Amino acid sequence: MTTPLIRTETLSKTYHIGGGDVRALVDLSIEIAKGEMVAIMGPSGSGKSTCMNLLGCLDTPSAGNYWLAGEDVSQLDSDALAHIRNEKVGFVFQQFNLLARATALDNVELPLTYGRVPRRLRHQKAEKALAAVGLADRMDHRPSQLSGGQMQRVAIARAIVNNPHVLMADEPTGALDSRTGAEIMALFQRLNAEGITVIVVTHDEHVAAHARRILRFRDGRLVADEAVAAPVRAAEAVAAAAGAVEAPGAASAPLGGPLVPEAV
Repeated sequence: MTTPLIRTETLSKTYHIGGGDVRALVDLSIEIAKGEMVAIMGPSGSGKSTCMNLLGCLDTPSAGNYWLAGEDVSQLDSDALAHIRNEKVGFVFQQFNLLARATALDNVELPLTYGRVPRRLRHQKAEKALAAVGLADRMDHRPSQLSGGQMQRVAIARAIVNNPHVLMADEPTGALDSRTGAEIMALFQRLNAEGITVIVVTHDEHVAAHARRILRFRDGRLVADEAVAAPVRAAEAVAAAAGAVEAPGAASAPLGGPLVPEAV
């Protein structure tokens, strides 16, 4: 039997605020297999962000257990969690979180720098990641010189440069127009097709419809676990918007080669 990439048992998080307890996540027990694309949905205060923080090793649970790639990470200290995040988890956020004074190449190199990868190898891997997301000609540009969609592509390149086990995206299209958002979802779907597990946190039903599975939260609890029979194909939506509808199954792209950078 294949070990799931992500497994939780009664995972819970309680915050102590103003003399009272807030149960942000209650008894979450799920499994996510390698290669899945999952959307986490819910209104504000539903527990979806807390779930992402725990699954992404950004926070520790108050109770329960969490196994990532077979390793129980529930009780790891902050240094060990930082190592897990850098090696096994890639993050993409709504506001990009790029260093304003750094070039696209420098931003993508950051996880490699933290991992003490030699400089020459850092450059090679970061260049491949940027080329994979269609930004080979923007490597020396700073965020202020890039569009919103280009900044999010830089963020995706940074997230995949270490070949993580799982890519977690928190409202990744929230700051983008609809067409650029579709291009970003097409990137996520290509990454998923190449084997990366993708988890997207969103309040947008249309964004969630690109996934193959939707986890719905309310009041800190998982209330529904739904399979998506026919996910939206973002590449086709982008092509249609451009006035050139692709044949079913065609790849989108101003992108060259696989999105997941190969080892150098």
